[in-house]
Formats: sequence, C-alpha cells, structure tokens
Amino acid sequence: MDHALVRVVRASDAPGPLADLRGGDAYFINSAASCSIGFPVTQNGQPGFVSAGHCGQAGSSAAAPDGTSIGTFQGSTFPGNDYSWVQADSSWTTQPQANNYAGDTVTVSGSDVAPIGSSVCRSGSTTGWRCGRGRQFNATVNYAQGSVFGLTRTSVCAEPGDSGGSFISGSQAQGVTSGGSGNCTVGGTTYFQPVNPILQAYGLTLATG
Repeated sequence: MDHALVRVVRASDAPGPLADLRGGDAYFINSAASCSIGFPVTQNGQPGFVSAGHCGQAGSSAAAPDGTSIGTFQGSTFPGNDYSWVQADSSWTTQPQANNYAGDTVTVSGSDVAPIGSSVCRSGSTTGWRCGRGRQFNATVNYAQGSVFGLTRTSVCAEPGDSGGSFISGSQAQGVTSGGSGNCTVGGTTYFQPVNPILQAYGLTLATG
C-alpha cells in the first residue's frame, strides 16, 4: 500500500446513532403509563409524533421502552377532542411507517379519509396489528372524564396500551386510537380520533413515503 495516497481528516462533528419514530410502537409517559405512537410528523422540520390526548398533558415527558428520552408533549386536548403531539429530540427521525407486528411495516402515503365500510387496521403496542371496518363518522363517546366528539367508530378491537396508536386504511393514515369496549379475546368496538384535524390544529406535516 502506498501510504502517500492515504490522508486522515479530523472532523469537528460528533456523529451519534439516530432512532426511528414509527407508528404503533410503545412509549411511556412520565416513566409510568404507556401508550402507542400514532403517526410520525414534523413541525418546521422538527421531528415528533401524534397520539391520543388522554395519554399525556402538555409538558409531560415521553420515553422509549428502554428509557431513552423521546421528547415532550407540546399540545394535548382531552376531553372534547382526544389528540396530542410530542416534539422529539433531534436524535430521532420520522419514518412514514406503522409497525404491522409481523416483522415488517406498512408505509403511510397520505391521509385521505376512507369511506364508511372500508377496511381499517390498527397498530398498537399491546395487541399489535388488528383489522376491521369503519362503522360511523362523527361519533360521540362519553368517557368518565367527559365527552369526546367527532370520533370514528370501528369494529376493530383494542386494549389498554394501544391508545394513541395508528389507524390505517390501505396506505392512508386515518387516526389515532381513542378508546372503546371489549377486548381482543372476545372482540370489541374501538373509536379513533381522525388524524387530519390533529395535523391542522398544531400545524404538523405527516411523514409520508
């Protein structure tokens, strides 16, 4: 080897590993309760994700299951609506994907609203990937904390910890898991908060691919 052809350049930057934000993955709020990521988003280039409002209040911390900090809730509304958004640290990258819990992901390409009767699937960290059909727009749900309006009712099951997770029809983002009845053993009804009003409320851009 000709050492005269080798040149060493010292860089001033210090690269670090980047972690991915992906729909349906688990996160923890204030090192306690767990929810699921809805959809990765950006605001003025800053990464983050949307989720359910009942998952955390503005100022609450969000962390990955291994304890790594993700970021902080910047906005949250519940009841009335059930949505929130978390601004992530710069070490996180948004991926236009939702975990299908079968070793792969589903790519999100937009947020067109699927007609009632369409197949919808939900990604959540407790029960994984579950599918059913949209049953009703503009549903009102009376939770113990108060009423939430404008939800979409589905025949998809869900359980605690799935809250906030992705609802998708084909490749189109539909909303984030709010709540419901039943479970994934006997089946149930689950409602989601439509995603487009969340994006509009906070000035967010959905990660698409």
